[in-house]
Amino acid sequence: MKHLTIIVPDGQTTLTSVSCILGAYDIFTSANHYWKEQGREELFKIELAGVLKKAEFNNGLLTLRPQVNISTITQTQLIIIPSVIHQKAIKRNKLLTDWIVKQYKNGAEISSMCTGAFMLASTGLLDGKNCSTHWDAVDDFRTMFPKVVLQADKLITDENGIYTNGGGYSFLNLIIYLIEKYYDRSTAIYCSKIFQVEIDRQSQSPFTIFTGQKSHLDEIVKKAQAYIECKLNEKISAKHLSSMFSVGRRNFDRRFIKATGNTPAEYCQRVKIEAAKKAFEITSKTIAEVMYDLGYSDAKTFREVFRKSTGILPSEYRRKYNKGVVINCALT
Repeated sequence: MKHLTIIVPDGQTTLTSVSCILGAYDIFTSANHYWKEQGREELFKIELAGVLKKAEFNNGLLTLRPQVNISTITQTQLIIIPSVIHQKAIKRNKLLTDWIVKQYKNGAEISSMCTGAFMLASTGLLDGKNCSTHWDAVDDFRTMFPKVVLQADKLITDENGIYTNGGGYSFLNLIIYLIEKYYDRSTAIYCSKIFQVEIDRQSQSPFTIFTGQKSHLDEIVKKAQAYIECKLNEKISAKHLSSMFSVGRRNFDRRFIKATGNTPAEYCQRVKIEAAKKAFEITSKTIAEVMYDLGYSDAKTFREVFRKSTGILPSEYRRKYNKGVVINCALT
């Protein structure tokens, strides 16, 4: 029988952390039962493990008691790290991260849920590897872990025995993915149906809210960002922006990318598409009207840019989030 360790962090957690822990325990237990009903041995011994006898969540609202101390686990095959309060959890959990590194070197695979990627990245095991985390934490993650290849739109990454996933309750999709990886496809389908989790979801882009990367200290870039966000209906070039702020084009591009993680053109697109999403959610404007309001004149280009950013077409997005509006299908 394989061993599955679900980490119970030492503080700096939220109720989502509890959901990650209990959700993983519940679904893997269900997968074990399914295998047993098929006449096979249970695949995993599942244990909640931590460094304290009990861990409090959400200022003591809930308390979990780990079944074992990590020091008693000499070998495990799979480790699950739940979400944590990313900027505060690392120092408090050094004993856990040291143990995780040791287990990985001994052959264990590791998965992180949501902002649990911050704890995982603090081990150094993600350096040079692909990683996902909650879309709302990507700026902090890039700042803290520049050696990690962050894939902000990905729902799940899978590389060298390390799995990460996007934000919130998308951890359920990661669990189903791991169920298929370790058990089989039929068990994953069974669990997806029992727990009503959409199987084979690939992206968190449709759920992303782009607010602009403003945590940097480059005042020129901040002014450029503000200008872009106020001129949604205009086509703004990097050449125009660099000239406006009296900065050489090459230097301006370099500073903009360093500060925001996007080229000026990419940033313009992301701001426009976020505005389009809002319009589709709360107004009765047609797709054509929204497109023209944002300075797009070619329907095909607008559809392609929108799908690249969100993972779905404008018509699909509108149907999903604005059911009260009759859709004009002219551009779908």
